[in-house]
Amino acid sequence: MLMNTVKKFMLILALGFYPLLSIGQASEEKSEDIQQLETDPKGKEKVKAIHIAVITNKLGLTPEQAEKFWPIYNEFTEKRKLIRQEFKGEQAKMGKTELSEEQKQKLVELGYQKKQQEVDLEKNYSGRLLKVISTDQMLKLPTAERDFQRMLIQQLQQRKALQQRRENLRDRNQLQRQKRN
Repeated sequence: MLMNTVKKFMLILALGFYPLLSIGQASEEKSEDIQQLETDPKGKEKVKAIHIAVITNKLGLTPEQAEKFWPIYNEFTEKRKLIRQEFKGEQAKMGKTELSEEQKQKLVELGYQKKQQEVDLEKNYSGRLLKVISTDQMLKLPTAERDFQRMLIQQLQQRKALQQRRENLRDRNQLQRQKRN
């Protein structure tokens, strides 16, 4: 009876945590704006502060929970990032030339290995996180991450649109000055 409950709980936990894989993959395919923002030290710190605020708020973390949650979560994120970088590194080693069937097969198998490493990592860290946050909070985490990603992309798009409007106005004003002269 207890084993069935534990198995069901782990299944629910895995299903709740699984969308983080897609979030991470989506974040790997970030727009140039996001990548540029993250390379700027001030921008990176702002994004990190907003990320912490959004996730903390969406999960309803208490100060005590947040103090314990963020070091574990950041460690998890870094380790997941390393796994993905390893895969990308292997892809890059194979080059952009036409791959043989054998090379393609190795790449597919490596992809599965890396995904399994991510799942194992998630299992490990979800267990650690559940010692700090409730299951409800754990289930809200993927949604909170997606909300943060959407918010960040939306703000960057708005900033880019505003910049484009300013440039258009500047160009139009220059043309009008040239016509007058």
